[in-house]
Amino acid sequence: MIIYAAKLHRKRMVIGAIALILVCGLLGSFAGFHSLWGAQSVASSVSPKGIKTNEDRVTYLGQLGWTTSPEALTVEEIKIPETFDASFDDYLAIQSDQGFDLSKYSGKTVKRYTYGVQNYPGDLKNVMISLLIYKNNVIGGEVFRNDTGEVLHGLTRPS
Repeated sequence: MIIYAAKLHRKRMVIGAIALILVCGLLGSFAGFHSLWGAQSVASSVSPKGIKTNEDRVTYLGQLGWTTSPEALTVEEIKIPETFDASFDDYLAIQSDQGFDLSKYSGKTVKRYTYGVQNYPGDLKNVMISLLIYKNNVIGGEVFRNDTGEVLHGLTRPS
């Protein structure tokens, strides 16, 4: 039988604990920076609940970094399909990446509020942003080009 004995010094324990705390802090900081630059859940950054008025919608979009037209340019009632076919895959992926699950609203009628975007990065013109609202909660949304209808990305503003 082999017995190994170690003498622990208080100073080394304190230095080791401080080093461990610093390493954990650096790892946590890295994870935080990664989430800022990676796909980010809209639901985790800004509350999508209690969006009742036009002012609430404009404020919500402002909290996401957007400057928009002061009033919705269009308001539509749309029905979420009962089942989603393959043509919805990309759109559902955009919604899922930002923390929204449209499958929970299958068959429901929701309102779609569309605003003009006034501060899209770069020279891109005719950019719009839409919010899908069900019972005063944002359940989805996207940024798209008005001239082509091309969905550019979810609600989070690119830098």
